[in-house]
Amino acid sequence: MQKVKVKIKKLLPEAKLPAYGSEFAAGADLYALSEHSIRIGPRETAVVHTGLAVEIPAGYVGLIYARSGLATREGLAPANKVGVIDADYRGEIRIALHNHSKYEQSVEPGERVAQLVIAPYLAAEFEECDELSDTCRGEGGFGSTGKG
Repeated sequence: MQKVKVKIKKLLPEAKLPAYGSEFAAGADLYALSEHSIRIGPRETAVVHTGLAVEIPAGYVGLIYARSGLATREGLAPANKVGVIDADYRGEIRIALHNHSKYEQSVEPGERVAQLVIAPYLAAEFEECDELSDTCRGEGGFGSTGKG
């Protein structure tokens, strides 16, 4: 398993550093930083602070994903499905947490609210052209490859 160093800054002393839940976990848990419970109404979104800022190395991206248990049991997941932290962003990591359920949910101070995955990426060089190569699928869109 390859590791990359990521500098992280606590913006407030009570912020908790991301932590991996197991030896082979891809995502490190991010924790809510708040003085009180954060109540999120049905189908509403609330911004949850972490009190952390990171310095993602060039050539890498920080991806914010839902915690599967929180999303499955309580319907709480990032509003934008996957958050992106670019290598040049130095602000606070904040999670726009959406309540997909029909019941009010709450986030407690210090609760694990999302997970951070650090991944390499390729930057594309877009080249305009008049024609694209043919494939079996061609212009078939949503559902064009069948069910299952």
